[in-house]
Amino acid sequence: MIQVGMSASCVYPLACEDGFRFAQKAGYDGVEVMVTREPVTQSVDGIKKLMDTYEMPVLSIHAPVLLLTHFVWGRDPQIKLEKSAELAANVGASTVVVHPPFRWQSTYAEKFLDIVRQTSENTGITIAVENMFPWKVRNSQMQAYAPGPDPRELDCDAITLDFSHAALSGHDSLELALEYGERLRHVHLTDGSAAADDNRIFDEHLLPGYGKQPVAEVLQHLAAQDWDGHVVAEVNTRKSKTEDERLALLVETLEFARLHLGQTAPVSS
Repeated sequence: MIQVGMSASCVYPLACEDGFRFAQKAGYDGVEVMVTREPVTQSVDGIKKLMDTYEMPVLSIHAPVLLLTHFVWGRDPQIKLEKSAELAANVGASTVVVHPPFRWQSTYAEKFLDIVRQTSENTGITIAVENMFPWKVRNSQMQAYAPGPDPRELDCDAITLDFSHAALSGHDSLELALEYGERLRHVHLTDGSAAADDNRIFDEHLLPGYGKQPVAEVLQHLAAQDWDGHVVAEVNTRKSKTEDERLALLVETLEFARLHLGQTAPVSS
């Protein structure tokens, strides 16, 4: 059965521990830890303590690739990726999510595929390159990634599909999933309403079913293929005013996944 996890980033700006706590309360199968400036996200012992406390496994690690984590584990993106894979191996996770290289990381970009493959071979961890989206400045697209934000441009072995990023790129997620084929190893469960010509630059991360992406169809496709990757919720709950409101959103996201993965029967009207 496909495991459905929850990214600890779903409860941002709350702490990583709150992510474990909400994942347990909502009934998820595990957690994705995004490595940030918060010390526990960088610590094997810290993460294992959270795993024991909340009886939740870590399914995946998200490498520190965001601009806000520029100085986490130094400035060398190769070191960041290698440490993420080592962390994943030590806490029992199977996958590391990484973004394509930034354009200004020219040396890293040139060696990216070799680094990814060697790190995966050294650790036994699947390193799944995530689809990103074009940046827009004054309504013009900026080439932020090298060679680009679409992992179809890379000869990588494993890919993470993010629905919100697909929306910002003007892509249909079902078409992407079909084109990725066996390289699709990880899914960030979310949604997006933006279109390619909307001149929007923000990453929505809506609850699945609240945007325009064929999220249900992709999940149904994966279930029909006996896919063995992880589906991990990565939704924005920052507008929640109470814990109960946030929990309700996370439960709704999980129920959406279970329904369209064929893991629960639809509620009769």
